[in-house]
Amino acid sequence: MTVQTKTRGRATGSLVAKVESSLRQAILNGTYAPGDRLPSEIELTETHGVSRTVIREAVTALRCDGLVDVRQGAGIFVLRAEAPEIEAPKLDRARISSDLEVLEVRTPLEIEAAGLAAQRRSPAQEEAIFGCHAQVLHCIEADQSIRDADLALHMAIAAATNNPLFTQFLQLHGPAAIPQSKVVADNRAADQTAYRRLIHKEHEAVVLAISDGDEKAARAAMQDHLRGSQLRYRDLLRDLRGFANS
Repeated sequence: MTVQTKTRGRATGSLVAKVESSLRQAILNGTYAPGDRLPSEIELTETHGVSRTVIREAVTALRCDGLVDVRQGAGIFVLRAEAPEIEAPKLDRARISSDLEVLEVRTPLEIEAAGLAAQRRSPAQEEAIFGCHAQVLHCIEADQSIRDADLALHMAIAAATNNPLFTQFLQLHGPAAIPQSKVVADNRAADQTAYRRLIHKEHEAVVLAISDGDEKAARAAMQDHLRGSQLRYRDLLRDLRGFANS
């Protein structure tokens, strides 16, 4: 039963990724221009031959990336025609030091953002946060980098503060705000998956606290997540400089 459940989950995840990719390309190549309304949910299910759940999760991923806006009773509208390409930078010592600097600045700001999001999030913003969190899991199940999905989740939390300066801070740094470099080697797939699942678990604590409207718990969970990230990167820096783990 467990094996069947995992297989079904991976199949669903691949369908979501396929539909998302198709819609994303249609937006980027100009098939749907900014301001255009996408086909209805029913039309999309018929076109792609998938369930409504798959369509909704694919649209949520596009929404988290800022490509579309879902307007209740009106439909799904394209927001912009271009999405920034995010390249995974090569790992080097200087870049890791820079990652640590970004994490140190992010920590107090995003702790505050998590607390404000717990107080101020609208139902639509809460739904967007859940959708972005689910997208991280889809990436894990598909054995893909979670960097883009991770950034989208933090952006959704920042947006839920309803203070645009939090969002602008993350936009300013872009992908560098989520320094998910090669914490483990490519040939250690099990360790890489375990690392990604740890991040997802830390995110889950933040997301649930925000959903519960628990400001204190949201702040604490975000603090644990970002300070945990700092510790992991300091361990990596020590490894590169030849220090043995104690």
